[in-house]
Amino acid sequence: MRLNKGFTLIEVIVALSILGIAVTIILQLFSANLKAVSKSEDYVHALVQADLKMRELSQTDDLPEKSWSEITEQGYRFDISVSDVLKERTETLQTRLMEVQLTVSWQRGHQKKSHTIKTLKAVEKKI
Repeated sequence: MRLNKGFTLIEVIVALSILGIAVTIILQLFSANLKAVSKSEDYVHALVQADLKMRELSQTDDLPEKSWSEITEQGYRFDISVSDVLKERTETLQTRLMEVQLTVSWQRGHQKKSHTIKTLKAVEKKI
């Protein structure tokens, strides 16, 4: 009667194959998570810049109805549009309702990305 002590070569190869597949899958998940974190970091930074610009615009007492573009030192492009909305509803009031639309655009690698935010601001009519 022969007692088998240890593993056969086939058992070792199968165990190593399963371990290799598991490690590969885990590393791919980490890689995907790192890409997602990097991408979200780009969006967060761009939206913080857009929010700062929007706050600057909302503190302006006189918002003229016009469109313009600006480029920041960090490479973000702001396309800003200010328009008078609901004119028929505000014609008898002392204020106008202005819609401010800001599109922030940036490029990472070969991809161009953008995001648009909007707000409304009540401004006094000039007499």
